[in-house]
Amino acid sequence: MQEFAPTRYADLPLSEPMKRGLEAVSYIHPTPVQAALIPKALEGLDVIAQAKTGTGKTAAFLIPLMERCDPEIKQPQALILAPTRELVQQVHAEAQRLIGERDIRLALIYGGTTYHTQTKQLSTGAQIVVGSPGRVMDLLQQGFIKPQLIRTVVLDEADQMLDIGFRPQLERILRRMPTPRQTLLLSATMPAPVKRLAERYMTDPLTLNLSEDEVSVAKIEQRYISVAPGRKFDALLRLLVREKPRQCLVFCQMKSGVRELAAQLGRRVRGVMGMQGDLPQSQRNRVMQAFRSGEIRILVATDVVGRGIDVEGISHVVNFDLPEDPEQYVHRIGRTGRMGRDGKAFSLITPDQGELLTSIELFVNKEIIKDTVQGSVAVRPREEETVAVSTQDDADEEPSDADVA
Repeated sequence: MQEFAPTRYADLPLSEPMKRGLEAVSYIHPTPVQAALIPKALEGLDVIAQAKTGTGKTAAFLIPLMERCDPEIKQPQALILAPTRELVQQVHAEAQRLIGERDIRLALIYGGTTYHTQTKQLSTGAQIVVGSPGRVMDLLQQGFIKPQLIRTVVLDEADQMLDIGFRPQLERILRRMPTPRQTLLLSATMPAPVKRLAERYMTDPLTLNLSEDEVSVAKIEQRYISVAPGRKFDALLRLLVREKPRQCLVFCQMKSGVRELAAQLGRRVRGVMGMQGDLPQSQRNRVMQAFRSGEIRILVATDVVGRGIDVEGISHVVNFDLPEDPEQYVHRIGRTGRMGRDGKAFSLITPDQGELLTSIELFVNKEIIKDTVQGSVAVRPREEETVAVSTQDDADEEPSDADVA
């Protein structure tokens, strides 16, 4: 990994309004990705930054982007693209925090909601557009997004945008952007499709590798539990009793699995919700707000929405269903251990998944520790009040109706 000297935001070539805004939100010491990217982006260079989630990369591109933005021009000057609605909302929220006293307006653009609010934001002079590729392309085609004065384009989580099929939209959007312009591409990984996109639409980009040469999950304690397919729910309950997570993200492979597990778990544990792509956007927003506030303790999700969850309070990640792709495993467990914190990740492994577990261990270059949860849990019918999981230490006793604490 490249080494960068420790520094303070006060040492970076930033305007006084920006420095005051950063101080107001307690941004004192930049992370390595921020210290590396911000000065280069301020110079107007095209930059490819390979950095994992949880490293502070959102502020790394927002700060120089805002510095280069002219508040007197009431048209879009920067376009930020991200793969999921949740990521778009997170970038937008971080931008709102960092604006401070600067007269900069934002437009939040994503599908699943009505056009009226979004087109109004654009018509009233938004200088920074934050959006998902599908809706941005739609509004570009309709003439609501005027690209003529856009001087910076940010492709956030570029690998995921390509993974979930946004390449055609990305290429159409980039072809509509003016040249010359600055393009910042951020990606946790650099597979061939991302490299081809960079070669086609970036100009002499500077590459900053802020990721470990090897997949690094050193801060995250990783364990697996062998369990028969029919006993996974029992094992999950026992695990929650033992671990008492502050907040826990549970991954399922399928949307139907999220619905079923969230309903089943909700009959036994307080503070459980499920989130998957079929939920209306308004409901997804409410779920995410409740999870960030701590009202929801356990969130069951699929990969598509799960990768868009950036909540610092997540202490545990559980792979109820093991992902087929080892790289997806890394993305999942990266939801915990954010910004240098410790975290725990558990995977429920069925007897036929030994080879898949081995492939994951090879990918992360680390042995995943075998764990056990003793006993079994009888699933009772739902009672009148919410039934939750015991805090009993005696694993041979069935949990009583007490909270996971």
